[in-house]
Amino acid sequence: MTKLSVNINKVATIRNARGGNTPDVLKFAVDCERFGAQGITVHPRPDERHIRYADALAIKPLISVEYNIEGNPKGVSKSKPYGFIDLVKTIKPAQVTLVPDAEGVLTSNAGWDTIKNQGYLCDVVKEFKACGIRVSIFIDANPKMIEMAARTGTDRVELYTEAYAREYHRLRAGETPAYQAIAPFVEAARVARDCGLGLNAGHDLSLENLAFFHQQIPWCDEVSIGHALISDALYLGIEETIHRYLDCLR
Repeated sequence: MTKLSVNINKVATIRNARGGNTPDVLKFAVDCERFGAQGITVHPRPDERHIRYADALAIKPLISVEYNIEGNPKGVSKSKPYGFIDLVKTIKPAQVTLVPDAEGVLTSNAGWDTIKNQGYLCDVVKEFKACGIRVSIFIDANPKMIEMAARTGTDRVELYTEAYAREYHRLRAGETPAYQAIAPFVEAARVARDCGLGLNAGHDLSLENLAFFHQQIPWCDEVSIGHALISDALYLGIEETIHRYLDCLR
């Protein structure tokens, strides 16, 4: 079964735009679990423009579903000298997803070069796994990069699915079957499976393209979805939205 982890960064973005505590990010995380989400994802960045390091700490004792913290291991909060690695080791979430975000990037836009960063990733993966934390590496649908990711000792890889979402939309708009969009991801998913890696996926997955993705890669362990899901919730409400995303994964 593919689990749905809701990324709540955008809820924090709305809160931060006005100040105060509306919407309440912590309550939102609890409600996502209550409405059926099987995981909560946060991606604290050094500038804390959405999820703050304090939010990440406060969420952990409030939820019982899997907690996934994404980020660049090199990140350090600007509000206080609190590194990403220290934050994750303090919280001990179910999973940490390593993302090679450059400072100031609007959103994640590339996976790791697991050849160039092999030694560094080996060290980081080892450090987190020593704390009992499952590790996933954010990666492009590139078989060689996945094979090299497996050599780091990581438990999973997360496929960066922006290219799939873009091509799916383009092909569907032209009434063309979307197999061309998913083909590189099916190949990458098979390589990950052959390497003994668990498989996650995320970025621009939506109600438009999620069911097809799941049909073609049903062995995916988890999808992490934020922007599209929170946008849909503006129209449908968060409970109905979560139910619709879960339906795409059945």
